[in-house]
Amino acid sequence: MQQQAAAAAGSDWLHVSGNQIVDAGGNPVWLTGVNWFGFNASERVFHGLWSANITQVTKSMADRGINIVRVPISTQLLLEWKNGQATAPNVNTYANPELEGKNSLQIFEYWLSLCETYGIKVMLDVHSAEADNSGHIHPVWYKGTITPELYYQAWEWAATRWKTNDTLVAFDLKNEPHGTANDTTRAKWDNTTDVDNWKNTAETAARRILAINPEVLILVEGQEIYPREGKTWSSPNTNPDLSPNYYNNWWGGNLRGVKDYPINLGANQDQLVYSPHDYGPLVFNQPWFDKPFDKTTLTNDVWRPNWFYIHENGTAPLLIGEWGGRLGQDARQDKWMTALRDLIVEHKLHQTFWVLNPNSGDTGGLLLDDWKTWDEQKYALLKPALWQYSNKFVSLDHEVPLGGAGSTTGISLGQRYSSGGGPGDTTAPSAPGQPTATGVTGTGVSLSWAASTDNVGVTSYDVLRGSTVIATVSGTSYAVTGLTPSTAYTFSVRARDAAGNVSAASAARSVTTTAGGDTPGGNGGCAATYKTTSSWSGGFQAEVTVRNTGTSAGTRWTVNWTYPSGTAVTSLWNGVLTTPAVTVTNAAHNGSLAANASTTFGFIGTGPATTPDPITCTLS
Repeated sequence: MQQQAAAAAGSDWLHVSGNQIVDAGGNPVWLTGVNWFGFNASERVFHGLWSANITQVTKSMADRGINIVRVPISTQLLLEWKNGQATAPNVNTYANPELEGKNSLQIFEYWLSLCETYGIKVMLDVHSAEADNSGHIHPVWYKGTITPELYYQAWEWAATRWKTNDTLVAFDLKNEPHGTANDTTRAKWDNTTDVDNWKNTAETAARRILAINPEVLILVEGQEIYPREGKTWSSPNTNPDLSPNYYNNWWGGNLRGVKDYPINLGANQDQLVYSPHDYGPLVFNQPWFDKPFDKTTLTNDVWRPNWFYIHENGTAPLLIGEWGGRLGQDARQDKWMTALRDLIVEHKLHQTFWVLNPNSGDTGGLLLDDWKTWDEQKYALLKPALWQYSNKFVSLDHEVPLGGAGSTTGISLGQRYSSGGGPGDTTAPSAPGQPTATGVTGTGVSLSWAASTDNVGVTSYDVLRGSTVIATVSGTSYAVTGLTPSTAYTFSVRARDAAGNVSAASAARSVTTTAGGDTPGGNGGCAATYKTTSSWSGGFQAEVTVRNTGTSAGTRWTVNWTYPSGTAVTSLWNGVLTTPAVTVTNAAHNGSLAANASTTFGFIGTGPATTPDPITCTLS
């Protein structure tokens, strides 16, 4: 049991450069794959092997463009393997004669050899502490006899076991740390060494792994909540689901803490990848699904503040470790999945789709119930987000085509970057012109700039406030809103092309907002109508309609009101919220109002559903 697995020779280890993952030669790669669960559960082996053949499933994934598979596993199973306690799982050996007589570790390593044959790379994900189908529900990486130290030791064993096998190229340290401030046990992110501090735990685990194998990619997920500005981890959580003291997101999907406390891996920083999760309304009906949304609003309201800023700022690469769901059952679900797929494709974000398994209750799978037939509708949605070059799927292996020797659907990484399959467009656009600032008010400014040039063509511009991307636009102007009066800001822009090349930033423009929020010359004709749309014990949902009652167009609006003690806004869409007195300014997409035109923003609140009086509105 303790003999080492046969090493797979090669030089396919991957590294990080800015927000890209690259091979040893510095060539950018695109990790596009899927999850296959089962080793994390009580069965201790891939689900589906009760009927499907492991070789056929693996070959099928490779033929259809899956170049990496994320494999959920438990710390408990890693420790059993470490201690020589691997047992024989329940596998249909009639369907899988190649697995006859093998225990769970031997089956896993046999599958690694299949992946090497077919050009697939592998990511190991500690999905839960215990081997349990519901183990992921536990919020942290330690439970019962699985202590934090044993969690570290399990990862060290894995790093040692496969340190020379470049088929297993990535370790996802822990699936979906989560929990809210009211929970007895929950994951937090700060600069402490507390046992429940996920940031410190991830750094410790990564450093211990990289001391053994400095070549493996380290994936760090987010957690569920993060304190709002001016709040701390000891602030009360007045409502477990919708608290005004915390930003809430999907389990594993909240990476706001990276801005304040980035992961530090020292000399091995070039192995770090951040990995958020994101889902649609059929998994959980988040507040942002209860309003009109599209790719732009999801990016601005959800994805950018929680994790997309990490990619845009060039901090590190992103790999969306879980996303997916059922199609054709909810128009909002289909719209969300298409929007996230398009963001992934546009920015070449790395991703592993959830899931291959048809037995996922939340999402269904890419395979149908026979574990052989593919869900063609779902695959068609995913296919554009799989790495392709010249109509062939690209392997992350320099020698083996995706699909194996003689593949008609795939090529190798070496072929992709050979003289006949060069890297394509690698020329970044020129830096745009320095922004010009006009219409400066207490809360906003209009920016415009000279266009960038590119050998192929500029597709978009990032607008930066300081070093933070606040918007991505297709044109050469942007109206900034939500600023603070009498405050100095600096703005710059950078250009992007279709190949993902990013220009240097323009020269910065310094702007100081005026003392008040109104623009001189504004028409002043504005009316705000407040309506409670639903209420329940302890909370409510409401909307406000803002109408231009003047005779000329306006470009920015602000609405103000004050709630009685005990009532507060907890989440808001189609506007920018400032508290404690409620001030809502327009979002980037709905500030312009022609005469007699209107727009609506909505929100969730806690406390009694009180209609405020007065409610004031200004338009400039």
